[in-house]
Amino acid sequence: MASRSTPGSGGTPRILHLEDNAKDRDLVLATLEKEGILLPVVSATTREEFQAVLSQESIALVLSDVALPGFDGLAALELARSHRPNLPFIFVSDPLEEEAAIENLHQGATDYVLKDRLSRLGPAIRRALREADAREIQARGAETIANRQRFINAMLESLDAGIIACDPEGTITVVNRAAREMTGLPAPPIPAGRWAEYCQLYERGSQRALSLEEDPLAKVLRGEHVRTVEMVLRPTGGRGRTVLVSGQMITGPQGESRGAVIAFHDVTDRKTLEERLQQAQKLEAVGSLAGGIAHDFNNLLTVICGYAEMILGRLKPEDPVRGSAAEIKKAGDRGASLTHQLLAFSRKQVVEPRILDLNAVFLDMKPMLHRLLPANIKLVARLAENPASVRADPGQVEQVIVNLVVNARDAMPSGGQLTVDIRNEYLDEFVRDVHPDAEPGSYVALGVTDTGIGMSPETKARIFEPFFTTKELGKGTGLGLSTVYGIVKQAGGSIWVYSEPNLGTTFKVYLPQVAAASEELHERPQGLEALGGGETVLVAEDDPMVRSLVRQVLEGAGYSVLEAPDGDAALGICRQSRGIDLVLSDVMMPGMIGPDLVVRIREIFPACRELYMSGYAGELSAPSRGAAKSLVLLQKPFGREALLQRVREALDEKSY
Repeated sequence: MASRSTPGSGGTPRILHLEDNAKDRDLVLATLEKEGILLPVVSATTREEFQAVLSQESIALVLSDVALPGFDGLAALELARSHRPNLPFIFVSDPLEEEAAIENLHQGATDYVLKDRLSRLGPAIRRALREADAREIQARGAETIANRQRFINAMLESLDAGIIACDPEGTITVVNRAAREMTGLPAPPIPAGRWAEYCQLYERGSQRALSLEEDPLAKVLRGEHVRTVEMVLRPTGGRGRTVLVSGQMITGPQGESRGAVIAFHDVTDRKTLEERLQQAQKLEAVGSLAGGIAHDFNNLLTVICGYAEMILGRLKPEDPVRGSAAEIKKAGDRGASLTHQLLAFSRKQVVEPRILDLNAVFLDMKPMLHRLLPANIKLVARLAENPASVRADPGQVEQVIVNLVVNARDAMPSGGQLTVDIRNEYLDEFVRDVHPDAEPGSYVALGVTDTGIGMSPETKARIFEPFFTTKELGKGTGLGLSTVYGIVKQAGGSIWVYSEPNLGTTFKVYLPQVAAASEELHERPQGLEALGGGETVLVAEDDPMVRSLVRQVLEGAGYSVLEAPDGDAALGICRQSRGIDLVLSDVMMPGMIGPDLVVRIREIFPACRELYMSGYAGELSAPSRGAAKSLVLLQKPFGREALLQRVREALDEKSY
């Protein structure tokens, strides 16, 4: 039942009754009880009480007299509306105040009931509360929709994928943050067909711009299927990005078109990494091919150079054939140089690494580098403040520097500046984001920068391929940079290139940094007597031409030579021999590799010494019981003097 209540008596929804006449107040309470209005009633008779109740109580509806001493119903209405704009407000007035009550309806009151017709009060209250509930539900629904829209907007803005949507006429209505950054589009709406003014789409791998009909948004709007289509998106005056585009039509309840939406996923960095990986795999395949032919090629060069050297040694200076023999030797040496570079590229070159200070290596080379450069190219050097220590083959490091300097020189036909920068750098774990083949750690960085003509992306993608060159025919072999690539990789490092047409080029070589240490490189003694004294040398070599050459050279120098084409034949010879002083074996042979052969022979002749011939470092990676220590190597192709020198050293137990 309806009841009187005083301000501050709780948070239950209540009716606020503003009435100064106690009799009228009791009459209203009785009517509410009769009509089954069960909401508690809070009474107020003055402005102060009215305001206090509004601020302290949970008021569902206001009943107010029109005229009170010092306070009228219109002022009460304004106070109620300032507290809660949609609060139901019903005037309960005398018949004489009906005109004023009607006027107050125009000011926003919900209804009015005459005191002599209180039978209308219950229905008026119920109607007012229903309408208030409906407005509340509507307001909550609108707020829910607004909240949902705010959530969707925040989600769209947070995405790294670009989102663009349009209405059925093609007018763009949604462009999220990522799409604005990628396309340069302004805030919507954007009329249909106008977004081409801000950016352009191209077919992947071509320079053909898409027409308005081929625009993915237009295609989706027509109901066509667009799923993960690769394109190039280029904003006006900006950098092109490779994107994957997907989209779909927005449909209504009856399947009608309500517009379309497309999503752009920027895959530029991923495509760059994929291309670099493919390039590395291609170079690896070429390197494997180079290493695969190196064994046979170096055997041929050994024979060519060896016999040419033997012929030259037997010809008098005035002999007319001497010039031809010298040309044969020169051609063989050139072939050996090319093979050397191919093996450097394929990382299968036999090396002798030691600890080097890159600063010292460059300073020793600086006079020679000046001779390589014309007067119109200025050489600038910036060296590391502390020792720049790496573990690498000295000759290979020099070859890297020379090849990069020569490459920079050739890129500046009109002159310029060549800068060599050596520094110690630490690469953190984020380096793989840009260079996936690099490992975090401490490195010595060698940078060679020119101010020359630069390179196009197409040229830059192929510079490390063997025999690729942009120079005129006969001006270069195309092996310089591929050699650098192989040497750097074999040393455990990385090489990166930065270049743009007409903006110069920078090559950066990163070699693993090591602790500086004093490590002397043993120098082989000069003038060592290389002739034999009747010692027995077993030559194990599967190539008959190389075997024959070695036998002739050694027998001519006074050695007793036994020869075998493979390991089994060599063991058979040993079992029938009185003694073997030296085994000169190829590392790789059919059936049995050289180090394993030496282990078996030493079971028969424990004092036998060893010397191995090898065409490339890939042979040295074969598993071997006999490779407990570093192999004493004679690298193919070799000449007569090198062969006799190393045989003599091995017999005298002087292995360097």
